[in-house]
Amino acid sequence: MSGAWRHGVSPVGRRRWVALEKPLRLEGGGALPGVRLAYETWGTPAPDASNAVLVLHALTGDSHAAGPAGPGHPTPGWWDGLIGPGRALDTRRWFVVAPNVLGGCQGSTGPASPRPDGRGLWGGAFPRLTQRDQVAAEARLADALGIGAWALVIGGSMGGMRALEWAVTHPHRTRALLLLATTAAAGAEQIAWATVQVGAIRADPGWRGGDYHDAAPGRGPHAGLGLARRLAQVTYRSEPELQARFGRHPQDGEDPARGGRYRVASYLDHHAAKLVRRFDAGSYVVLTEAMNAHDVGRGRGGLAAALRRVTARTLVAGVDSDRLYPFAQQRELADGIPGADAARIIASPYGHDGFLLETAQVGALIRELTAADA
Repeated sequence: MSGAWRHGVSPVGRRRWVALEKPLRLEGGGALPGVRLAYETWGTPAPDASNAVLVLHALTGDSHAAGPAGPGHPTPGWWDGLIGPGRALDTRRWFVVAPNVLGGCQGSTGPASPRPDGRGLWGGAFPRLTQRDQVAAEARLADALGIGAWALVIGGSMGGMRALEWAVTHPHRTRALLLLATTAAAGAEQIAWATVQVGAIRADPGWRGGDYHDAAPGRGPHAGLGLARRLAQVTYRSEPELQARFGRHPQDGEDPARGGRYRVASYLDHHAAKLVRRFDAGSYVVLTEAMNAHDVGRGRGGLAAALRRVTARTLVAGVDSDRLYPFAQQRELADGIPGADAARIIASPYGHDGFLLETAQVGALIRELTAADA
């Protein structure tokens, strides 16, 4: 079983869909047929769609960037503080679009989706993807919505990788760009952390080569996915924050000397259990491997040449306590993109997750970047 959204079973919520009429050609060769992208919108498009903003989510995010939890949406919007009337992405002014990434598990085509030929679910046969494949699908979504160019493309972490690919692949369709806690190419340490997480999932006996979606409840690769999430959660936060919150304290009512847990272990268990209920292990593998493949300079003459393709008004920001995507990577982006200011610092004790949590600071960057369009 899986925590994926299931067509015809799970509540639709606020999702809408676009079905691509033709198979999607993949960077690695071949094509993916029957692609559907789930997305959500807020606000009203201008007659020429010139007020459209593309918001791109991180690894375990989805299209539900704003709004409460409810049927079809197990968690509140992950950037709810930024989207809505009077907020940085003021929906009285902007038409905000947030797609679920290709390969994801919350309505877009991914490993948990039915194959278009009717032969069950994709499972382990789902192809490898790159960020460029995902952006190619999002470009087809923009076409279907009548959006010739985005007023702003914004993303953090994995979403920032896709935002950068948008600006490099489609410079004429990206008028402004906000890159948060991301990089021009996945580095060795990022690939190393990700490889261990993927290995934990594939080592789970319930993985079954990715073909586990017909397993009985509790028989899928839940242990492997939970372990991957525990490891990831450590990289998403900073050591000082973990120490200040948890220290060496035992979990209430438990004694580590007698097999009980420390509070920090309980925290990791909590995040693992939450993710297992709402996510799919196959999507976690596909998306993580796409992040490992991220290299905006691949086939473009290197990173410097690729970054020079960007014509958008650009701001780049990183979190000062981020140990997963260190600030030097954001500085490299800002130095290489023509006209970009020096990389900005988001001050936060929360590590990599600061780009999600420090909405006041991110909102100020959005307002600065979009002031020219006022």
